[in-house]
Amino acid sequence: MKAPYVADLAASQPVTATFLVLAKEVRQKKSGEPYLSLTLGDRTGDIDAKMWDNIADVVETFGRDDFVRVKGLVQVYQNKPQITLHKLLRVDEREVDFTDFFPASKRDREEMFAELEGIVAKVGNPHLKALLESFLADPDIARRYRTAPAAKMIHHAYLGGLIEHVLSLAALARTMAAHYPHIDLDLLMTGVILHDIGKISELSYERGFTYSDDGQLLGHIVIGLRMLDEKIRAAPDFPPRLRTLVEHMILSHHGELEFGSPKLPLFAEALLLHHLDNLDSKLECMRSTAEKDHNLNGNWTSYSSALDRIVLKKGRFLNPAAEPPPARPAPAAAPAPRSGSLFGEKLNQALKKET
Repeated sequence: MKAPYVADLAASQPVTATFLVLAKEVRQKKSGEPYLSLTLGDRTGDIDAKMWDNIADVVETFGRDDFVRVKGLVQVYQNKPQITLHKLLRVDEREVDFTDFFPASKRDREEMFAELEGIVAKVGNPHLKALLESFLADPDIARRYRTAPAAKMIHHAYLGGLIEHVLSLAALARTMAAHYPHIDLDLLMTGVILHDIGKISELSYERGFTYSDDGQLLGHIVIGLRMLDEKIRAAPDFPPRLRTLVEHMILSHHGELEFGSPKLPLFAEALLLHHLDNLDSKLECMRSTAEKDHNLNGNWTSYSSALDRIVLKKGRFLNPAAEPPPARPAPAAAPAPRSGSLFGEKLNQALKKET
């Protein structure tokens, strides 16, 4: 098991550990000299890292989505932890356990998929039920549906996040349909299960979370409509007008034209799907923002562009006695000496000594 994780890091703590490179930039100091600005991460979170000196020896040896072994010191900058890096070495992916680096649902994915199959089994409309079963019976779709995140960053951005989001919506849909008797639960549930189906191809999640080429060029709504068309072509008796309603729910689930929906929701189930989707994603985003915020002190998170606001850390607000003492920046570490042409070998030896 990897240690330490990002969540274990504390101010003034020396650290030697392996992380995934989530972002990499070469920037300039005021003197004009270059330095490395990185975001490093694992399954528990991410942290900023800076390498101020000797970057010429390492800058071309690794890239975004590579694993790196680093040695440095955790310091505090603007109320947030940051690693000052002294040494860095790229690590072959065969030497790491991927489960240490990628956030995942706390629920078992096979268990969630079985729950989804149970929901589909209760759909009463034979055409909608057969359509949903055709999706879940497709081995490639089923495999990716179990694994895909629901988003790159905003909500449920972890392995298994998509199916967890869908199951949450399904529970909300049952409650709301019971409250509003004019709602067709079978139609609503079909929209719940298929509205984000295109995300299994829009997002790439083999390493870091990013967009696939189709995701960049088309987006999950268009991809989802293509998938729906393929399945309905195999069911020639599917009612054309029912097909139009399902297509409309996929097209309109973002709710507003400025939020990426080609159409506004124009019937009750489509409108309800949008609001349930928005509710679930926003509440998960707010929970995640408060939980993962990097500010070490205070009751408020940094500004969230996804929510267009800062978020109150409610637990800390209600229990100020648990507030940690103000963090004091650690003294700057002395620059690591520049290594010679045998940098890679020497660094590898140095890192091994620290482990």
